[in-house]
Amino acid sequence: MKEKKFKFGLSALFSIMLLVSCTDLEIEPTDSVIENLTGEFSGVGDVDAAVTNVYNSLYGQIGNQADLYALNEVTSDELLVPTRGTDWGDNGLWRNLHEHTWSSIHPFVLNNWNNLNTNVFNTTEIIDPRSGADATQLAQAKFLRAFSMFWIMDMYGQVPFREPDEGPEIDPRVFTRAEALDFVITDLNEAIPDLPVVGPSASTNRASRAAGNYLLAKVLLNRHIYNGSGTPDAADMTAVVNAVDAIAADGFALQAGYFDIFKEDVDNETIWFAETGVGNRIWNGLHYNQNAEGNDGGGWNGWSTLAEFYDLFEGDPNTNVPGSGQEERRGFVPTDGSFQGIGFGFLVGQQYDENGASLTDRPGQPLIFTRDFPGLLGNDERTGIRTIKYHPDNGSFTNHEIVFRYADAHLMKAEAIFRGGASGDDALAMVNELRTIRNTSNALGALTEQDILDERGRELYKEFWRRNDQIRFGKFTETWGLKSSTEEFRVLFPIPQVALISNPNLSQNPGY
Repeated sequence: MKEKKFKFGLSALFSIMLLVSCTDLEIEPTDSVIENLTGEFSGVGDVDAAVTNVYNSLYGQIGNQADLYALNEVTSDELLVPTRGTDWGDNGLWRNLHEHTWSSIHPFVLNNWNNLNTNVFNTTEIIDPRSGADATQLAQAKFLRAFSMFWIMDMYGQVPFREPDEGPEIDPRVFTRAEALDFVITDLNEAIPDLPVVGPSASTNRASRAAGNYLLAKVLLNRHIYNGSGTPDAADMTAVVNAVDAIAADGFALQAGYFDIFKEDVDNETIWFAETGVGNRIWNGLHYNQNAEGNDGGGWNGWSTLAEFYDLFEGDPNTNVPGSGQEERRGFVPTDGSFQGIGFGFLVGQQYDENGASLTDRPGQPLIFTRDFPGLLGNDERTGIRTIKYHPDNGSFTNHEIVFRYADAHLMKAEAIFRGGASGDDALAMVNELRTIRNTSNALGALTEQDILDERGRELYKEFWRRNDQIRFGKFTETWGLKSSTEEFRVLFPIPQVALISNPNLSQNPGY
């Protein structure tokens, strides 16, 4: 399939040239913009290959530590990337995200915009009747388009849309957030009946009916944010309940053994996983002297979490060695050399090697990960609690990252009931069911919005959803450690500056 380059694609090339000055800008003769300046389109030649190409592109985007992931996690209270000497300085790109001071020329904002819009266009080509896709292929393409458009709508609030036969001289029309919302829901409702029914298995690497219902539940749970009403509609909440019940009917369920879920093995919770390396999720926070089979070069010593997020979990706040009174999801730091010396969950305090010996940093100081930071600048190699869910003991660079998980669906259903959805189940009982499986010490006696948000944080940390959750619960623009900005407009990212120049139908989001 030949790749079309259209206005947001071209803008990416020019912007990368300006920001990085290392991009080859030569246009190949086979590019559609050269081959067919009239915008004529006769259909995708190999639909299966085209669907596979979109999956491959999307999986690369999901596995990346920047762009989609960073914009949704490093902007929250869950993760931060402090500068250590000159390491992780990167002209302040990571600090801007934590401080909520990004602008319309931030490269992650631009790259994410271009990636997601390219996914939408490529799937629109597949969906076009001239491509002759069968029902299953159409369902896959509509799911993939809905997934990408969901993120554009969620993150940017407006979505440019180009038909396959509109040439580069045509400015793409722009969906408002409400229009994009309806478009995504329509795509999902049309896709779900023709997506395959797949239960827990190795075949959850592509969209199934359960994945379609999960994404529909996620969209409807946030609908009052996207349509601007500010108040959840009971009918939407009931639809969330029904979607999650349909996922359970396909065989998905909560599973005990929290960190086992993040192995490559089949489990009852993984609704959809991306075939992408999990190395970024393992190594970007571990110290240079922490290594494991498959990666003798050690970690990259950057990403950390705030002490206040760590303190959401049960246990001694100053240590996380076994027997610290911690709940299962907080993990532990092994002191005996087990698991190649690398802990699970939250790594704080002295770290140890595969023989149980105390590690040091490169200057020779004891490698003690501290709770606090002097600031986003001025850090040494030891500041900050590190986090890890995928573990090198299960493969340092395994191609298996969870995108949709049943525990999230379970908590979405509980929240929907809490917000007025009709169900025979009880929201408090559902949250306590999960807490029991995760070996927390106490059941909740009552349920508040803060309880639900906190439980989602404990269960789903580092899984893409913290920014989305904080916005829905009205917490994203509050202050937290090393972040004082409270600007309400930050719930949306800016439209990239080059996209505004390229397409006059776009308008900049307020505040930027």
